[in-house]
Parts: sequence; C-alpha cells; structure tokens
Amino acid sequence: MPNILAPEKPALRGVILAAGLGLRLRPLTHQIPKPLLPVAGRPILERTLDRLLVGGCRSVAINLHHLGERIRSAIGAEYRGMPIEYFDEPEILGTLGALQPMRRFLQPADLVILVNGDSLCRWPVGPLIARHRATRARATLLLAKRPDARELGGGVGVDRTGRIVQMRNGPTQGLVVRRLVFAGMHVFAPDLLAEVAEGPADIVENLYLPLLAGGERVESFGTGALWHDLGTPRRYLEGALAWVGGLPGGSWISPSAEISQGASIAGSIVEAGCRIETGARIEHSLILSGSSILGGSSLRSAVIGPGVEIPSGAMIENAMIVHEAGSISLR
Repeated sequence: MPNILAPEKPALRGVILAAGLGLRLRPLTHQIPKPLLPVAGRPILERTLDRLLVGGCRSVAINLHHLGERIRSAIGAEYRGMPIEYFDEPEILGTLGALQPMRRFLQPADLVILVNGDSLCRWPVGPLIARHRATRARATLLLAKRPDARELGGGVGVDRTGRIVQMRNGPTQGLVVRRLVFAGMHVFAPDLLAEVAEGPADIVENLYLPLLAGGERVESFGTGALWHDLGTPRRYLEGALAWVGGLPGGSWISPSAEISQGASIAGSIVEAGCRIETGARIEHSLILSGSSILGGSSLRSAVIGPGVEIPSGAMIENAMIVHEAGSISLR
C-alpha cells in the first residue's frame, strides 16, 4: 500500500514592528526599547513571539531602529527554535514601508502575520487566520471589542458581517453598524505587497484605504481578549497589571525580589532584583528591575524605572520615576 503523506501545512511567516521611538514613554524608553519593556518577568516581545510560535509561524522578521541592538541581543537569532531575521532601518519606514525590504523573506509564505511590537495581547492567531481563509479577504485585521473606540480616534467601522467599510474617518464603503478598535495584528498573503514602493509609507493610508476605495474585501476578526497599546506610562501600567489580574491578590512578584516582612504589596508587579523594605506600602504600581523601595514609603499608581531608589517616607501617586528625570505625572 503506498505511503500517503498528509499535505504540508501552508507556510506562515510573522513580522513584528519594533522600530518605534517610544516617544510618549520617554524617558523610560531612553533606557529600554518599548518591545523589551517587561510584563511580569518577560519582555512584551517574547510574549508576542510565544503566540506566533503557537499559532504556527515558521520564522519571524523584526524591524529595528531605536536601541535596535538591544533587541537583537535580547532575542538572538532564534526563539525556541524559530528563526528570527532582523531588518535595520536607518530611517524609520512606517508600518507599510517596513515591509518592502522584507519581500525576499516574505515571498515563500502562504500568509503573513503582521503585529505591532508595542502591544500586549494573548493574540488569537489561529482564529484570525481561520477567519481570513473563510472569507477569502485580501486582508483581515484583528479588532478589539474593548476599549471604547471613541476614546481611540473613532475606531474601525464594520458592517453587519464584520467586513471593514471605513478606516480613519475616511470614505464609507458601506453601512457602519459597529465601531471597534484596531488591535495591531493583520493577516494577508504576501502578493498584497506587490505594488508597495520603496520608502516610508503607512499601511492604512497607502494600502487599506486604496483597497477599500477599489471595492476590495478587507475583513475583521473581533476579539474579546484583553488588548493594550502600551504607548504611554499609564497604559503600560494598566496593561501590565491587567495581564496579572487573575493572580492571587492581583500581584506578580519576581522570585528574585527581596520582600521584607511587614511590606505591603497589593495589585502590583515587582520585577527581578527589587528590594522592598519593611513598612513600604505599594498599591497598583509597577516596580522595574533592581529598584529599592525603602521603609515607610507609599506608592500608589506608580511606575518606578530600573534601579531607582525610593527614599524612606516618600509618598508617590500617579507618577513615573526614572533615573536622571525625577517624577513625571502619569498620562
């Protein structure tokens, strides 16, 4: 009887956009590129790579600009056996322009998953791909059912079937029955990029809006999974704490952190190498690696940068503290 092999699964390749400057998170991002910001002991970038790997990605490309060598050093040439290829951008090329230098990398793929490197989500890669294949769309975008689209520029307009009919308040190509928030992940075939010119370009302005105007099918997959754009200190704090919200006490404390008896920690994250002294009180806060919170200090809704020492008796609320920058109001 002949040996009949199961057909090979289509090749899936990922792209993580990691070249941003992290302007709204400065001065924290002077020290740490945004994709390497930690969330409960692991960089955002690793958490995204985990989801791409589980979703079937064969390899991933990452574009680099701001502190790019730190990203390259942190991740290396492969991640859990999945090859990583890096593309340096001396000039930032934008969400579409970044893909032009990757054409050779993307060409063997059946589908491409493109994801923002500064977003935090338990990415539903499999369901997104299934939706894309079922609708035979030119592209399918992941849309978050939370937060409120009105708070983030009006969101993406979809019709009753989930087809995208409006983006960025552009012309409407159908009846908008709901507005959702773009969650930073797309799927499409690499031939969609055939006409992409060299140079800086934006994927909405220079690809999706022309597709919609031409009557092409751009679909959505709505997810109720928690999704966070970590672009500001407050969003970073809220996103990180939401990630660990189901843990006992709503807190995550690194095994290497030194927590004295009599310290109070509630609804917070304490990263590796931190020291929390007796009498310190920490609520709804994020303490990054190597920081010390001395006795009698009180922190509420605070982000404490790496290696910062908070003196005894200090009271900090709704602020980010980073070396050489002092206190910055959370926004």
